[in-house]
Amino acid sequence: MQNQSPIKVAVVGVGAFGKNHARVYHELQQQGMGVELVAVVDSDQAQAQTVSREFGCKAFSSFEDLRGRVDAASVAVPTIHHLKVAAGLMAAGIDVIIEKPLTTTLDEADELIRLANANQRIAQVGHLERFNPAVRATLPLITRPMFFEVHRLSLFTPRSLDVDVILDLMIHDIDIVLSLVNSPVREIRAVGLPVVSGKVDIANVRMEFESGCVANFTASRVSTERVRKVRFFQPHEYISIDYSRQDVLQLRVASGNKLSPEELQALAQSPVPIPGVLMNRPAIQQEEPLRAELKSFIEAVRLRSKPAIPLEDGRRALATALNIVSAIADHSRRTGLSSL
Repeated sequence: MQNQSPIKVAVVGVGAFGKNHARVYHELQQQGMGVELVAVVDSDQAQAQTVSREFGCKAFSSFEDLRGRVDAASVAVPTIHHLKVAAGLMAAGIDVIIEKPLTTTLDEADELIRLANANQRIAQVGHLERFNPAVRATLPLITRPMFFEVHRLSLFTPRSLDVDVILDLMIHDIDIVLSLVNSPVREIRAVGLPVVSGKVDIANVRMEFESGCVANFTASRVSTERVRKVRFFQPHEYISIDYSRQDVLQLRVASGNKLSPEELQALAQSPVPIPGVLMNRPAIQQEEPLRAELKSFIEAVRLRSKPAIPLEDGRRALATALNIVSAIADHSRRTGLSSL
């Protein structure tokens, strides 16, 4: 990439996560990866100046100042501003990667898709877990997943309390499961409760797909521990993914074998070697997911190719998340929880 002109980039919104985008772009620039971090933008001018000094770029208070200066930009502003900022950037000829969730409504998502096509822009959604090395290592193992058990638990933080835990945390796993199952959702049942905020802080969801696959999701932002795990079953096989450890465990029953009740019980309690069960830990190519994500985005910008996660995928995850939010609201009304 050293012989190619660098893709000039900016980050719009340099709060906690946007600053990470700036850091990774800066690291890629230092490593000669064909990227140049030109600017950061934030309505908090002091924050923009602080981040710009740290990474050696310009600071602006409005995304409109980027016109003619950059080729691409990360949009890491609050979700309610995604449409305005991304639309303005694309109209100025700037390609975008937009943090999850894509927008606050499906109408806004549809408008972004329309604008990306009309302006012939590369537009990617920041569903970060797709770039987790453990998820990437799992893709070749997929045959016919039929049951998922998903847990995403976080310690309390005042970040993102303007949205439910569904759009804050669970949407990561919704996107992963939708991409692995690749089947329309048939039914959603959900329960959720506010605990420390005015929004739902903990939720459990049961989702059934047209394929017959069932997925259970639990998400909490008021936990005493941090858990990021997906476990799923497919014919003769069990696979466990640990996002945090970037680790995958595959247990497969050898062809023609059936486990006794005792062996099944032992397997449920601890994944230890059992006769007739093949254990495999796929090789993992360790990489920071955000680095992999931004490298993928820059490659799509350079090659003018379809991004790894197009806006349509972001819309699909958003639509499912909003249906879950509605299902939780319906459950609260039926049970009288909404009046508490």
